Amino acid sequence: MTYCLGIKVKSGLVALADTCITSGTRTTTSRKITTHQIGKNSLFIMTSGLRSVRDKAVTYFEEAISQETFQYDKMYKAVNAFGAQLRRVADEDKSALAQSGLFFNLHSIVGGQLEGDSTHKLFLLYPEGNWIEIGEATPFTIIGNTGYGQPILNRAITYQSDLKFALKTGFLSFDSTRVSANDVEYPIDVVIYKEGSYKMVEQRFTHEELKDLAVTWAQKLRENVENLNDDWMDKLDI
Repeated sequence: MTYCLGIKVKSGLVALADTCITSGTRTTTSRKITTHQIGKNSLFIMTSGLRSVRDKAVTYFEEAISQETFQYDKMYKAVNAFGAQLRRVADEDKSALAQSGLFFNLHSIVGGQLEGDSTHKLFLLYPEGNWIEIGEATPFTIIGNTGYGQPILNRAITYQSDLKFALKTGFLSFDSTRVSANDVEYPIDVVIYKEGSYKMVEQRFTHEELKDLAVTWAQKLRENVENLNDDWMDKLDI
């Protein structure tokens, strides 16, 4: 399984992806996010699904957006181009995968800002190649293991949140998933995009670097539960 999170706030974008790859009883580490910088055009792609589909679609897309052939001035056009490559892979491999008992499956989060965009954009792309744009009302999207990390995002993240707050909340969302699922794990890759900068900033974080933050959060959570009003329990004679 995978945990990939994209957050869009007024001041920029946050992308966070775990690196755990599980195949049977074997667990390895692999990058699930790629960044692309072509002149004044910056974007990232995160994926969840079959690794072979991901690698092929991203390879085709990288050829399509190479420096010599880059022709997109807005993010939606680049997202359409990635969707076209995903459908191309489906045409080539879907039947063979089905014969082997595998489902053609790749969900993607694409974010960034191209030269013709008035602001940064964030998209959720489905396996069929169609997409939705992430807006201000619910300014985040998750692919992979979505169940455990979403509640804290629902409660805390707004479009007005700053990038530091968004990243901290994103980490807590990842940590909630990690402690509840055995197929989401460190290290995590983080990409930050500041609105109007046309520059992706990337960093990988290990468990050792972030374990104190996770311990502090767990302690504060327990303390806050202890401090909640419990007068409503009086009827239960606890």
